[in-house]
Formats: sequence, C-alpha cells, structure tokens
Amino acid sequence: MITKEAVLRALGKVNEPELHRDLVTLNMIRDLEINGGAVSFTVMLTTPACPLKNVMERDCRNEVMKVPGVESVSIKWGSNVPADNRILGQLSLKVKNTIAVASGKGGVGKSTVAVNVAVALAQMGASVGLMDADIYGPNANIMLGARRMPPPTNVNGEPKMVPAQAHGVKLMSMGFLVKPDQALVWRGPMLHSAIRQFLSDVEWGDLDYLIVDLPPGTGDVQLSLTQSVPLTGGVIVTLPQEVSQADALRGITMFKQLDVPMLGVIENMSYLPMPDGTMMDLFGRGGGKTLAEQAGVPFIGEVPIDPKVRVGGDSGVPIVVSNPDSPAAQAFIAVAKEVAAKVSVLTLSREQSNLIQIQMID
Repeated sequence: MITKEAVLRALGKVNEPELHRDLVTLNMIRDLEINGGAVSFTVMLTTPACPLKNVMERDCRNEVMKVPGVESVSIKWGSNVPADNRILGQLSLKVKNTIAVASGKGGVGKSTVAVNVAVALAQMGASVGLMDADIYGPNANIMLGARRMPPPTNVNGEPKMVPAQAHGVKLMSMGFLVKPDQALVWRGPMLHSAIRQFLSDVEWGDLDYLIVDLPPGTGDVQLSLTQSVPLTGGVIVTLPQEVSQADALRGITMFKQLDVPMLGVIENMSYLPMPDGTMMDLFGRGGGKTLAEQAGVPFIGEVPIDPKVRVGGDSGVPIVVSNPDSPAAQAFIAVAKEVAAKVSVLTLSREQSNLIQIQMID
C-alpha cells in the first residue's frame, strides 16, 4: 500500500533548481492524494513564470515512480509569488515585487524590453503592472496600444487614478496626462512629485510584479524612485557594442550606489537571424555577457533583431502577442522567466536572512 509519507520522502529528494532546497522543505507540495496506484499532487511554484518547471516535473515523476506500487503520477501547478515586505512597509501598495528596467543611454530598446517582459509575465499568469517612469519621453502607452486611462475612482474616500489595461498589464504613463507634442520642462522636485503620485495616487490593486521603465541615464527620476519605494531588483539593458557597454556600466554602478540588487544584464539587438539559419552580428554579439562578467552581475539573456519588434511597438501589439513563436518573442519570454526566477530567489533569500537575524536577537 502506498502511503503519503513514502511519496513525500520521494519528493524530498527533488530540489527546486534555483533555491537549491527540496520541495517538501520549501512547502511546495500541496493536495497530495493517493488512489490505488495513482498519485496526484500540486506543486506551488514561486512564480508562474518558472523557467525550470519542466526540470522539476521530470524529477518529481522519476522519484515518485520509484515508490513501490505507484503506477501513474499526475502533477498540477500553482504559484505563490513571494513578497518583498519592505514595499508594504514604506507605501500602501499591494505590490509584491518592484523591478526597475534601466539603461545608461537611450536607443537601446529599454522600453521595448520592459513592455514585452511585462506582457510575457502576464501571459504566464502573473499579475503585472507597468509604470512608465520615463517622464520626458513616455511611450509605453503607445507600445501597449493604450490610448487613454479609465475615469478616476474613490478608494476609502480618496480619489485615485485608475491604470489602463492592455494585454493583461496595468499601465500608468505620463503619456496619458500630456498632449503628444507637449514638452515637459521640469526640475527635480516636480519629477519627484510625479513619481510619488504614480505610486501612491494610482489604484494598482494586487500585483505580483510592478515593472518600472526608467528614463535613460542616472538622474533625478532614478534617485526619486529609490527614495519613494524599495526596489526588489534592477535590470540593465544594453546593446552589444563597446560604447553601449560603457554607458550600461554606469547604470550598474548607479544601482549599486543606491543599494538596489542587480538582477542582471540583458543584451538587446544581439544578432540578426538570417534566412539560411546563420546569425549576423551587426553590433558585435556578446558584449552584454562580457559586461556582466566584468561587473560581477548575472547575464540574463540576449534578444535578436527582428523588424516585427518595431512593428509591434508601433502598432500597440507587442511581438510576444503578435508573433509568440518568433525567435525574438521566445527570447523575451525566456528573459521574463529568468527575471521572475531571480526575483523569487532574491526575495526568499532576504526573508531567510531576516528570519535568521530575528532568531539571533531572540
């Protein structure tokens, strides 16, 4: 007769690949049922965008099938994204994690990466918000095809702006509040006020991830953001060539100076896939990985050049929606999974560290 204890012992041999601890210790096994020789259970992932889900499924099946009497294994999947508790402690936001997407210079496709990663995470089942913090040059609303916001609402007697929704993502952008041809000539205090309003005066609701698309450079908006809300982690987008790497390095240094954990580097426009299957290195592929190694931060991935990426941005239908099987879309999806996994590891590691500190004090 198969017992739950025997099945749990078997699953105790399966590690979560990112956290390097077994699924039972991590309390990721739920609803374990045994019906004759059939075993079923649910694995609660730390993100619906888990990049190594297939590895865990294979390992779970292999170990459980070793239990005498087991004839079949049925696995269901759920997710419970861990929360960066510092966010709720500083602002009344129901946001579990904040991810800043930055670059040292403009023109590297930072907003394109932010938009496609946000939509990819939403497609995988996460609750996602995108805050377009590029106050001077907002365009996330165009890339998502969201032309206007819903009417304001009242929350506990206070007026709140309601973010637009497109492709499963909640969006707030200065592009909703100013005319397309209007130039914002603002000093630091006005930028700081706008960032605070985007956080505290918007009814974001419950979010697993709030992705913040930062403007290029290392200026007032970046400083205001880190002063306004704890950032779970930061991502740097770069092009392969050396001049872009030099600017991206400043972005990495900025995050380090502001005590924002670095999730890693993304290399955009890495190569051009050719019809014969070869890859043309227009800008010198590999620069992003080299930068990450030199700076001592993770390399998240590379995204190839594809004209459909530009078409998607102009039409308001990101490539992960319009051409999900294309190499560029698959690269964005892979990047989204890696970012989500790193956020989970970082948040859970912080929780564990805080718990150890509390136990030491006690």
